[in-house]
Amino acid sequence: MSRSTRFSPKRVALCGLLLSLMLILGYVESLIPAVSAVPGIKLGLSNGVLIFAIYMLDVPTSFVLMALKVVLSGALFGNPNAMLYAFSGGLLSVVAMVLLSKIKGLHPVTISMVGGVMHNVGQVGMAMIQLQTGSLVYYMAILMIVGLVCGALTGVCATHVMKHLKHFR
Repeated sequence: MSRSTRFSPKRVALCGLLLSLMLILGYVESLIPAVSAVPGIKLGLSNGVLIFAIYMLDVPTSFVLMALKVVLSGALFGNPNAMLYAFSGGLLSVVAMVLLSKIKGLHPVTISMVGGVMHNVGQVGMAMIQLQTGSLVYYMAILMIVGLVCGALTGVCATHVMKHLKHFR
């Protein structure tokens, strides 16, 4: 993709809309009491937007959207410590999803499920480093199941959206 295409007004506006959507979905997610009652468990609604970006835009844009979402969410709704966890999970998730999206035949739902699991792995890994304990690995089993289920839900939603927005390719 050429530089003039990457920074076209239409593309910048689309990225702004996607980032806004990610922030809104993250905020809405924080309002759901059942999800926020258990530490580390979130629906990962903005993961669907990242799946869209990976498939319909490009890899650098996906990384920028993830990083901006982490920074802005942390500034608006969280704290620097929360940003560290979100970034470690988000980075691992996006890397895994980008790599898997290059494999022919893998469905976006499968890739989203792996992204959900890897987000949790990144966050627990960061917690283990910060707290200097390996005992959190037991909590990983629960988070992996939740990551698979939530990743499947966001992947299904993203797949349906992409079917209707094919012209953005």
